[in-house]
Amino acid sequence: MTPGSESEPIASTTVTVVTGQRYEIRGSPETVEAAIVGASRGSIMQLAWFTEAASGRSIAINPNHVVAAEGAAP
Repeated sequence: MTPGSESEPIASTTVTVVTGQRYEIRGSPETVEAAIVGASRGSIMQLAWFTEAASGRSIAINPNHVVAAEGAAP
């Protein structure tokens, strides 16, 4: 069974940045958090790259601008 099929939904996490903009990201809260922490420990201006849950488009988030992350039930 492939992830995201009707019988197995993909986990998603909502990330809120300082502007109040919210992004629904594919991945568990733990996976998203690890990517944000990893980017913040990387080089100056390293971005955390994710896939938006609804559109499938790639987005980059500045880890210094993240104020909250919350998981959604799959």
